[in-house]
Amino acid sequence: MDTNYQTLVLNRLWQAVNVVGVERAFSLLSLDHAQVIYAEDGSFRVFNGPSWFVHCKELENIPTARVIHTVNQKVVVPSVLLLRSYDRMLMQEIKFNRQNLLERDDYKCQYCGKILPPKELNMDHVIPRDRGGVTSWENVVISCIRCNSKKSNRLPIEAGMRLLKEPRRPPRRPFVTSLYGKPMEDTWSHFVQSK
Repeated sequence: MDTNYQTLVLNRLWQAVNVVGVERAFSLLSLDHAQVIYAEDGSFRVFNGPSWFVHCKELENIPTARVIHTVNQKVVVPSVLLLRSYDRMLMQEIKFNRQNLLERDDYKCQYCGKILPPKELNMDHVIPRDRGGVTSWENVVISCIRCNSKKSNRLPIEAGMRLLKEPRRPPRRPFVTSLYGKPMEDTWSHFVQSK
C-alpha cells in the first residue's frame, strides 16, 4: 500500500478543511462519514463507499490512477472526499516560532525598517524578560542585530527607539492557507484557490 497518497477533505459546503492519508480516507468512506467526489468530463460525480468500490473497477487500469491493492481487488484512492455532516471551517492556529515571526514582520527590523536575511535578524522582547516581559506574539518582534544591541535591556522609549508597528498575534486562518506553496494533487485545484 502506498501510504504517501493524500486525500483532500471538504466540509459539506465543499470547502477544504483537511488533508488525510490513505487509511483515514478509507475509514471516513467505509464508516459512511464521507463521499468521494470524482471529476469526470468537466463535471463532478459523488459516490458513497460501496458505489466507489464498484466504480474503481472501471478506473483501476487508468495510468494516472492512485491504486492500492487489497486482498480482493485494486482500489483507487480517492483524491477528494466530501464530509456528510461537518459544515464548519477547520481553523489553524498559527504557532509562535521564529519562522512565523519572521513572516509576520516581513523579514524587517521593526525598529529601523531594514529588510535583511534571516541570519542577520533576531527576536527582541519589547518589554525585556527581566522586567516581566513574556515570550508572546504581542511582546516579541524581529530586529536587526544593531538595533537589538542599541535597545539592549531597555524599553524602546528608554533607548530612544520606536516600533514600526505594534506587535500582534496573527489572525487565525482557515486550514486552506496552510496549503499555499506546497505540492498538491491536480484534482484539488478546483477546491483550493491559489493565493
